[in-house]
Amino acid sequence: MLEAADSKRGGARTARTGAGGRRSTHKARNVLDRPAVLGWRTTDEDEIALRRWRGRTEIVAIAALEPEHSAFGTYRAQSGSGNFYEVEIRSLAEPRNSCGCIDHRVNGLGTCKHIEGVIEALRRRGAGALREAGRRGSPRVEIFVDRAGGATPKLAWPAGNARGMREAREWLAPFILPDGSLTPEADAIEALISAWRTAPASIRRRIRVSRHFTPWLERVQRQSSREQARAGFLAEVEAGTASFDLLHYPLLPYQREGMLHLAFAERALLADEMGLGKTVQAIAACELLARRKGIERVLVVCPTSLKAEWEEQIARFAAREARPVFGLRPARLAAYREPAFFTIVNYEQVWNDARDLNEILRPDIIVLDEAQRIKNWQTKTARQVKSLRSPYAFVLTGTPVENRIDELYSIVQYLDPELVGPLFRFNRDFYELDERGRPVDYQNLSQLRGRLQGVMLRRRKSDVESELPGRTVKSFLVPMTEEQRLRYEDYHEPAARLIAQAQRRPLRQEEFERLMMLLGCMRMVCDTPAILDPSCRISPKLEELEGILGDLLEDPERKIIVFSEWERMLALVRELAIEMGVETAWHTGSVPQQRRRAEIMRFKQDPACRLFLSTDSGSVGLNLQVASAVVNVDLPWNPAKLEQRIARAWRKNQTRSVTVVNLVCEDSIEHQILHLLGQKQALADGVLDGQGDLAALKMPSGRAAMIERMQALMQTRVPRIVSAEEALAAELRQRYGERALLIEARAAADGRMRILAVLDVDGDTLAAETRRHEIRGDTAPAVEVIDKPTWLTMRRLAAGGIITMAESQACVFHQAPELAGSGESSSDAPARVGALRAQAERALGMARALSGGGFSDEAFPLVAKAIAAGAAARLAALGELAVGATLASPMQVHDLVERGALMPQAETALSALWSAASGKAVVDLASAIETGARVIATLGDADVAKAA
Repeated sequence: MLEAADSKRGGARTARTGAGGRRSTHKARNVLDRPAVLGWRTTDEDEIALRRWRGRTEIVAIAALEPEHSAFGTYRAQSGSGNFYEVEIRSLAEPRNSCGCIDHRVNGLGTCKHIEGVIEALRRRGAGALREAGRRGSPRVEIFVDRAGGATPKLAWPAGNARGMREAREWLAPFILPDGSLTPEADAIEALISAWRTAPASIRRRIRVSRHFTPWLERVQRQSSREQARAGFLAEVEAGTASFDLLHYPLLPYQREGMLHLAFAERALLADEMGLGKTVQAIAACELLARRKGIERVLVVCPTSLKAEWEEQIARFAAREARPVFGLRPARLAAYREPAFFTIVNYEQVWNDARDLNEILRPDIIVLDEAQRIKNWQTKTARQVKSLRSPYAFVLTGTPVENRIDELYSIVQYLDPELVGPLFRFNRDFYELDERGRPVDYQNLSQLRGRLQGVMLRRRKSDVESELPGRTVKSFLVPMTEEQRLRYEDYHEPAARLIAQAQRRPLRQEEFERLMMLLGCMRMVCDTPAILDPSCRISPKLEELEGILGDLLEDPERKIIVFSEWERMLALVRELAIEMGVETAWHTGSVPQQRRRAEIMRFKQDPACRLFLSTDSGSVGLNLQVASAVVNVDLPWNPAKLEQRIARAWRKNQTRSVTVVNLVCEDSIEHQILHLLGQKQALADGVLDGQGDLAALKMPSGRAAMIERMQALMQTRVPRIVSAEEALAAELRQRYGERALLIEARAAADGRMRILAVLDVDGDTLAAETRRHEIRGDTAPAVEVIDKPTWLTMRRLAAGGIITMAESQACVFHQAPELAGSGESSSDAPARVGALRAQAERALGMARALSGGGFSDEAFPLVAKAIAAGAAARLAALGELAVGATLASPMQVHDLVERGALMPQAETALSALWSAASGKAVVDLASAIETGARVIATLGDADVAKAA
C-alpha cells in the first residue's frame, strides 16, 4: 500500500509553524496551495496544475496491483468520496497514462487527479528512484487509448533494445500498419485484445494492453451499429417489410425523422419547437425499439403537470400500458417492481428514488421531458436525474438554451459526455471571456451546432410549415395547492347538493342562480383564489404559464393571445409579463371602445408588443392573424366559444401553424370541461379539415340541458360497490316503506352475515316474509324477521340484564325515528356524540401513523372507520342512531349526504376505500385522510347541543 500524498485520516503532511508561532494545519496549507485561476479563463497547464493539487489533497489511499513493477504498473486509487479507480502509469514525461474515471475520458489533458495522486505517492516513496525510472521509461510495449487531445489507440515501444522485443514484434505484426503504427479500426483492436488475453505468458509480460479500452471500443462500435440499424430499417420500409405506421395515427414526415433520430441515435436530444409533437415522436421511437430491440421498460420523467398528459397521449397513440406513479414510498416501490411498459414519474420523485429506479425498475429507455426546467444542473435534483442509467435516453425540450449555453452543455453531457468534452474547454471554445475570466459574449456557435449535429435534432415551425396541420393543441394539467383545494371545496359541496336536488325536482329560480354562482366561483378558484379574495395570491397556473411563455417567446417573431374569462386573472398575467420584460396589449370589457382599437393596432404593428391579453369580449369579430399561438388560461363552458377564441389567430389566410395551449386545473370542474370538449371532437375535426361551419353549430339550450351538462361536469364520485346485505336491506325498505322500522346486519358465530328486520306488520305478513327468505337458498344472507312488539320486548329484557345483545356487531342500514334511541336516556346522548367523535379521532390518528410509516394497506380500514364513526356521531346528534351502534352504515352515510348533513366527499372516500380494500381500485390515501379530518372537524359543539 502506497501512502497517499496527503492522507485525510492522519495528516501525512508535517504541521508547520506559521506567523506568530501558530501551528498551521495541512488543511490550511491545502487551501493556500490551490492554483489560482481567473474565472473561466484557464489554460491546459492551469487545469493540469489543478488536478495535481487535487491529487495531493483528495486521494486518500493507493494500492499497487502490479507490485513487481516499481513505477510503471497498475494502481487502485481511492478518492475522498470513497470511489475507487484503476490507474495505469506508463510515462512520467508525457500524458500517456490512463484512468477509468470520467474526467480522464473527457478532459483531453491525458491526466486526472487519480493519476497525479499516484505519481505524487511514487515521488514521496523515492524521488531518486522515480527519476531513474523516468529516465529508463516503461520496459513493456504499451498499447493504450491516448486521451491527450482526443481518443486514439496508440502503440509505444520501450526505449533502447529491451530484451524480448523481437518476439513481441512478431506477435504484434498482424495488428501494425506498414509505418509501424497501431491499426486504428475497432474490430482490429478488439481482435488484438482477445488474442492478448490468451497469449503466452512471455508475451503478456512484455506487452501491456490497457484495461481502459472498453469505453472507446463501445463508443466506436455503437456508432457503427446505429448507422447500420437505421439503414436496415429504411431498407425494409422501402421493400415493404416494415412500416412507419407504428401508432394508431400516422406520423407526419418530419415526425418520422424525429422518431428515427431518437431510436437510432440511442441517446439523443429532440429540441423541436413547442407544438411540433415531441411527445408523440418519443412514443413512436419507444414503440419502434420495442418491436426491433425488445425493450420492455420506459421511464418517463416530466413535470408533475404533464404526467396526466403523457398518460393520455400514450393511450391515444399506442397500445401500451402506462402508469403514472403517485403516493408514498411503499406504493412507488411497488410500481417499480411491477412496472407497466411506460412508468411516468415527476422530477421531484427522482430526487428521492434515483437509486430505486436504477436498481429495481432498471429502465431500457429514459425519457426526460421539458428537461430545460432543471436550469441549474448542479442542484441535487439535477445530479440525481443525471445519475439515472439506461442504454437509451431521449431528452425532449423546446428550449435547450434558456439563459446560457452551458445549460445545453449539461443536457448533452448526460447523453454523451465525450461529445462536449470538459466544461472548462467548452467555456473556452464558445464564450468570449474578459480579463477576469467572466463570460461577456458567445463565439463559435456554428461550430457548436456542428458538434451537436449527431445528437441533437432541432426543427422550428417555419422549417416544417408545409407538413403541419392547421393547428396543434397541448393541454397542461396543473394541480391545486392545499389552500386552493380547500377553497374550491367550499363551493363544490353546496353545488353538488343543488345538482343532486335538481335530479328530483326543478330548481327554483333563486336555487338555479345560486348554482350558477357556485360553479362560476369554482372555476375562478381553479385559476386563482385571488379573483374572489385578493389577499390569497395563489396560482399554480401562473407559475406554469411562465415556463410556457418562455418556450413560445423563444421564437422572436411569435406573438401570443392569452385568454381568460376573469379580468383579475389577466391582471396577474400582465404582472408576470412585466417581470419577464414583455410588452402587452390589454383588451377587456372595461376598456373603452376607442382604446380597444388602439390596443389592437399596437399588438398588430409594434414588434415589441408580444402578448395580447383578452377576456372573451375579445373573442368575437377580431382578426389577429399576426399571432401564431393562443393560450387559454381557463376553458369556457361552450366548445363553440373556445373555437371563437382560437379563430382570432387561426383563420383563413393564416400562413403559419397556430399553437393552442390549454391550462387545466387537475381533478376539478375544469378537468371535466376538458373531457366534455374532447367529446366534441367531431366539431374540431370538421374545423381542422376545413369542413366545419362554426355558425351552423348549435348547442343544447334551456335550463334542463344546462343542469344535465352540470351533472356530467360534477360527476366525480367513485361508484359504490353495494354488498348483498345492503341490497337486501334496500329491497326490504322499498317493499315495506314506513312499516320497515329497523334493518341491520350482524355477523353470526359461523361468520355468516344475518339480517334482522323489524317490521310493523300483522302476523300473516310476517310469516309470508319469513317464508320468502327461506326459499332464497344458502348463498343469500339469512334474514330474521320480527314484529315491533317482539323487538321492544327484547330491548326491555336486554336493558334489565336478562339477555345480552352484541350491539357492537350491528351494521344498521335503516332505523325509523321512533326506534332511534329506545332504551337510551336523553342525558346520555351528548356523551355518546363525544365518544363517537373521540373514536373517529383515534382511528384517524392511527391511520396517519401507519400511512407515514409506509403501511398504506393497513391504514385504509382505519380511515373508513374514522369516517363511519364521524357519520355515526352526526346520526347520534340527530337522534337517529341505534342503541349500541358505533358506525354508520353505507346507506346511512348516503342518506346524510343527500340531506346535506354530511359532506359528499365522505361517501366518495368510503366508496374508494371499500374498493381499495377489495383490490378493485386505487385510492388517494392522503386525500381520504383529509376527508376524514374534515368530517371530524365538522362535529362541533352544535352537535352535542343538538343531542342534548
